[in-house]
Amino acid sequence: MQIVRQLDPLRDALAEFRKAGLKIGLVPTMGALHAGHMRLVEVAREQCDAVVASIFVNPTQFGEGEDLDAYPRQEVADAALLDAAGVELLWAPTADQMYPSGYATSVSVTGISDGLCGAARPGHFDGVATVVAKLFNQVRPDAAYFGEKDYQQLAVIRRMARDLDFTHDIVGVPTVRDPDGLALSSRNAYLTAEQRANAVALPEAMREAATAIADGGKVAAILEAAKARILASGFHKIDYLELRDANTLALLDVFTKPARLFAAAHIGPTRLIDNIPLS
Repeated sequence: MQIVRQLDPLRDALAEFRKAGLKIGLVPTMGALHAGHMRLVEVAREQCDAVVASIFVNPTQFGEGEDLDAYPRQEVADAALLDAAGVELLWAPTADQMYPSGYATSVSVTGISDGLCGAARPGHFDGVATVVAKLFNQVRPDAAYFGEKDYQQLAVIRRMARDLDFTHDIVGVPTVRDPDGLALSSRNAYLTAEQRANAVALPEAMREAATAIADGGKVAAILEAAKARILASGFHKIDYLELRDANTLALLDVFTKPARLFAAAHIGPTRLIDNIPLS
């Protein structure tokens, strides 16, 4: 596996892939890889001839007081995982390659980014859209792969790709979970043993609420009961627990298909997010 940190060598390597007629898949990450990321790589390997993974902890998507400095960085271990999984190239740019001196451009996707994490983390999705647009331009993949755990992020990226005329496929891959149901996340590493045991209350409460809503229950009452259960289980703050249209992310007071249940909650210093489809 090649590890590339500068734009010119990246372009040279990608030119060789294209000269050979290879279909290129991109898996963008911020590192601290887990089985969820590796599932993205696996799907990319199934669908493409060459896989490019990126690792870049993007400062523009972290707000004031968030965990940029503490965000786990383990490039050596991550590179070993990617190499073993058959990734052809790791794009691990230095900061100046992504944001050179005097950088002054931002990509903003309005509407679909406004609620949920967009409301709780102002500016977050501008940072996401900007860095992903840059990655798309740098790699020019035939397909790019994103996890559905970050479902609003996926929706923002799909809208950006449509609006800015990126023509490659944007592939969403279902959330990967631990056996007890907790969605895999790099931030799970922050949890103490007690917090990790209590964190499973989030997906459990969401699954029960989703079932009750799909069975015809009143959305507002069901969500209030679910919030109470989550807060009684060791979480100290809920940013949101909401039913939304799966395509537009419009808030729903009454269940209509397609819909998803979205949540973000804090346990200790860690903010966990999750979402599940309703059927």
